[in-house]
Amino acid sequence: MSDPMIEFHEVSKVYGGLTAVDRLELSVPRGQITVFVGPSGCGKTTSLRMVNRMVEPSSGTITVDGRDVASQPAPLLRRSMGYVMQAAGLMPHRTVEDNIATVPRLNGVSRSAARARARELLDVVGLPQNLGGRYPAQLSGGQQQRVGVARALAADPPVLLMDEPFSAVDPVVRHELQQELVRLQRDLGKTIVFVTHDIDEAVLLGDRIAVFAVGGRLAQVAAPEELLRAPADDFVSGFVGRDRGFRHLGFYDDSGLPVEPAETVRAADVPSGRVDEWAVALDADGRPVGWAGPAFPGTLVSGGSLHRAGSTLRSALDAALSSPSGRGVVVDDAGRLLGTVGAGEVIAHADRRRTESQRARAAAVPEGRA
Repeated sequence: MSDPMIEFHEVSKVYGGLTAVDRLELSVPRGQITVFVGPSGCGKTTSLRMVNRMVEPSSGTITVDGRDVASQPAPLLRRSMGYVMQAAGLMPHRTVEDNIATVPRLNGVSRSAARARARELLDVVGLPQNLGGRYPAQLSGGQQQRVGVARALAADPPVLLMDEPFSAVDPVVRHELQQELVRLQRDLGKTIVFVTHDIDEAVLLGDRIAVFAVGGRLAQVAAPEELLRAPADDFVSGFVGRDRGFRHLGFYDDSGLPVEPAETVRAADVPSGRVDEWAVALDADGRPVGWAGPAFPGTLVSGGSLHRAGSTLRSALDAALSSPSGRGVVVDDAGRLLGTVGAGEVIAHADRRRTESQRARAAAVPEGRA
């Protein structure tokens, strides 16, 4: 594992007689995204908030870059880290620029320099600079969350804590924000601790995933592919889901997926003829309407789902698995046949894409942070 940036040593948090976090032993690698995931009440948010002392542990030690967080004044500790929460938490009476400039100003940076930094960060998080003079209420939910990320980055902190930051926005905006975070991490190489209850989000974003069980127990820590392939126990297996083996396919598009030419037959000719091998039956416009097979003479066989080129590898796999021939039918945006693809080819291509993604992430960690 990479050099640890954050370490939990036998950390527990007890509220009254209720254990929220139970003897947590965990290392968070430098320059990577570590996702804390689990059901409600499992201690993931409590664990995150103990890093910047928004919550004080009942026992144990937390270190950041080798230094015990308890040895540092809480306000200074918090200003040394970025923090992004679910509802952005922007100050409504301050402009976007001044919200972003908050921590630099607290650290003694001049107002003009802090605002200049804020304008730079609007570019970094993909927002136009002319939003800098607006107030939070004048922004969409997705824009507010981007401002929240910009504010967390304003003092260029080595650590970024993110507490379910995208859960309050609609699915389309959430996907955009997730992709933006992946891009930012590729460019900036921060140490990020990200809390979510959504295993799909965890698999998409995490270099490592820490699964918390009810009662504050750490159930498993693993890279996404290992977690999907080999859950540590029944709790993790149930939480990840029955389709864990194929879940990662939904995070890759089909670029580069080899599509083979298909045998075809006119749908109008199927009732009066037979074929020697599986063939895609096409209507007059070249759109697939079913299959013709040697074991079903004169019969148009239902063709299963279609995979539209440009969508996910999960869609391609579904098309292959639902096809009577074992070959998924690939169509263009107009629904016309492009070719076919097999399940084995989809899985092999997904493995290649995943390996490429892992190498790209490893290469993106800035020198000295690995």
